Amino acid sequence: MNPKQKRWRNRIVVALILFFAVCAFEATGHLERTLDRQNALLVEFSLFFIPYLIAGYDVLAKAAKNVARGHGLDENFLMAVATIGAFALVFFPDSEPHMAEGAAVMLFYQVGELFQSYAVGKSRKSIAAMMEIAPEYANVMRDGQLERVDPFEVAPNDIIVVKPGERIPLDGAVVEGHSRIDTAALTGESVPRSAQVGDEVLSGCVNLTGTLTVKVLKPYEDSTVSRILEMVENAADKKARTENFITRFARYYTPIVVGLAAVLAFVPPLFVGGWADWILRGLTFLVVSCPCALVISVPLSFFGGIGGASRQGILVKGSNYLEALAKADTVVFDKTGTLTSGTFEVTELRPGGGVTPEELLEAAAHAEANSNHPIALSVLAAYGKPVDRQRIAFAEEVSGHGVQAQVDGEVVLVGNDKLMYMHNVDYEVGELVGTALHVARGGRYLGTILIGDTVKADAAQAIDDLHAAGVKRTVMLTGDRADVAAEVARTLHIDEVRAELLPENKVAEVERLLDELAEGGQGKRSRNLAFVGDGINDAPVLMRADIGIAMGAMGSDAAIEAADVVLMDDKPTKIARAMRIARKTMGIVWQNIVFALGVKFAVLVLAALGIANMWMAVFADVGVAVIAILNAMRAMRS
Repeated sequence: MNPKQKRWRNRIVVALILFFAVCAFEATGHLERTLDRQNALLVEFSLFFIPYLIAGYDVLAKAAKNVARGHGLDENFLMAVATIGAFALVFFPDSEPHMAEGAAVMLFYQVGELFQSYAVGKSRKSIAAMMEIAPEYANVMRDGQLERVDPFEVAPNDIIVVKPGERIPLDGAVVEGHSRIDTAALTGESVPRSAQVGDEVLSGCVNLTGTLTVKVLKPYEDSTVSRILEMVENAADKKARTENFITRFARYYTPIVVGLAAVLAFVPPLFVGGWADWILRGLTFLVVSCPCALVISVPLSFFGGIGGASRQGILVKGSNYLEALAKADTVVFDKTGTLTSGTFEVTELRPGGGVTPEELLEAAAHAEANSNHPIALSVLAAYGKPVDRQRIAFAEEVSGHGVQAQVDGEVVLVGNDKLMYMHNVDYEVGELVGTALHVARGGRYLGTILIGDTVKADAAQAIDDLHAAGVKRTVMLTGDRADVAAEVARTLHIDEVRAELLPENKVAEVERLLDELAEGGQGKRSRNLAFVGDGINDAPVLMRADIGIAMGAMGSDAAIEAADVVLMDDKPTKIARAMRIARKTMGIVWQNIVFALGVKFAVLVLAALGIANMWMAVFADVGVAVIAILNAMRAMRS
């Protein structure tokens, strides 16, 4: 508990001790034996009013302040009117005294509010823990000396030193040293990873064992830790439809029940008499009607779900996305970098007639020299020699087809069947396993380079988990050849595959799948489509899908920015885990809504009929709120 909560708790404890002491004293009957009825009631009034004021003076102050501002119809107003009204019944000679109930309502309301504050604080801590990944400083090597500076002052290509026990301040690549890295704050993985020369390390992780010298790759504002903190800070602003509904519901519900309570208290006695009885019914009606169980437990459930997901290395950018994910029953995947590792390597060279393997690879490497595409990098790695860039006049990428370059005065083409067809190049077609790069120079076919991409170790498990979680349809979209895509889909048990797609075709395919979902629901969709991707060209599809999921560790900045959910360790199995968290959270939300409204409406009816007393009202308000909050806290345990 924070200091404010401790002072609040201590005040409530003092009030409770005094309350029970007064109850015990009142039960002895000493007042009735020594004083007449009227004076005994006044003394009892004064005794119960002391713990009432100690516990509830702030509620009365808030109610008065809100009324003065014109925003009075909230739970503070309801509690103030109901409890003051219960004490005021002492001035009705024919009524039973209700000072004890008035003090109890305020006391237990405050107990519920304190518990709620603690629950919200605990939920916030699960998300605020993410804020601890923010580095406080960076050790920069300048003029041969280490200088401790703010991470914002470090620029790309600067050299920083990360000592054991320190948090890595910026994204970079290890240039010296080896160590073990704790990535739990980012990925939720408890097992440390190794880091050695050439490995990329992410800001926010903790260096455990050895000193690392790191070359900074990005400024702090573009680093992993900065992006995560921004997403976490903005998550609370994006509310789910259910959450917004509850807010709107409370806005109209409260004035309605206040009006009904007033009618109940003052209209019937005009005709049948019994003012004290009807006023007590109206006051009981007010206590029961307080909507705090819903107003607190529903946002708390979503907050807990987002916090629980963050501890698993799953960043959800808002409760609206958590709600959308819970309704997803179609999951569409990009292939490369999502289901496969995205680390390509040359597996086979098939030179054409009169062409040597070296000549084929040399032509392809020079054409691909200016590309950062993983396939291009695999060709350059296989070539293994420095590229003479003076031989290259120009080079450009042909979207979805390959590259076109001028090398030694001749046009060199490296790409798929479509690129060869565009330039009227006759190429050989054979039994190919993997991504095929056809190479042509000066209009002459030189041969084919086969590129292989490995399926991620947990990809098959991810698809099985999704089917087990209730996903009815899995679809893979890829620009790769149909036979390669079909083999990957068969291996992973994916239901459908669309191959040889240009980036813009992926958007069209998702549009078509969304239309099919709408047709299945007679034009109104009750289920959602999720798309999972990692590349720059996936950003438009991530934005078009009902819920976009990006691979955060290796995904592009554009994909992470466009996505609604980010998986920080690139493991596809986290998709089913995120879906289970989302569905568990929505289940808890609806449990609280049904339970709270059911109990409240039942006791409201009993209060109107004069059957419910103040103690039942206390349970219908405070008891329901505490039970709903306890249930909401389950969302934090993912």
